[in-house]
Amino acid sequence: MKVHQGGSLFLPSSITAIGAFDGVHLGHQMLIERLVERSKKLGVPSVVYTFDPPPRIYFNDVKQLTLIEEKVKRIHALGVVHVVVAQFNKDYLNRSVQQFINDLLAFHPIEIIVGSDFRFGKNRSGGIEELKQYFQVYLMDSICCAKGNVISSTRIRELLLSGKKKEAEILLNW
Repeated sequence: MKVHQGGSLFLPSSITAIGAFDGVHLGHQMLIERLVERSKKLGVPSVVYTFDPPPRIYFNDVKQLTLIEEKVKRIHALGVVHVVVAQFNKDYLNRSVQQFINDLLAFHPIEIIVGSDFRFGKNRSGGIEELKQYFQVYLMDSICCAKGNVISSTRIRELLLSGKKKEAEILLNW
């Protein structure tokens, strides 16, 4: 697996998943497994485009579930070929929707996989509709645990804060 800084990956084609992937929890794992499966089926490299730190960490100063090195290690274990790490900072926040799209165009995604709430660009002004103007977009539905609750990094943080470490570990699935 190869790790790239934002703006440094150029590929003739790929299939790409975009997200914060903090914790690389069970929901993320299912999304990444779909990415790798589609990558093999289409015969193109898999790319995960992620952020360091994750946006929620940057804005809300909450506990980060996995530092970038651990996140990359977990993504690699799932079979991804390339990971692009965008440095999420004040400069990145001011990037336009088109600048983000241009970053993606550099690795020519045949398909992009994102969660249904994905937003990007300055003031979160871009979303699924803007991506669809350039790419085939597959929306991944939220994944629920056996109790019917959505698996999310936020939920895992809440479980850890309330002392429910075992339940959080089940959702992390590592």
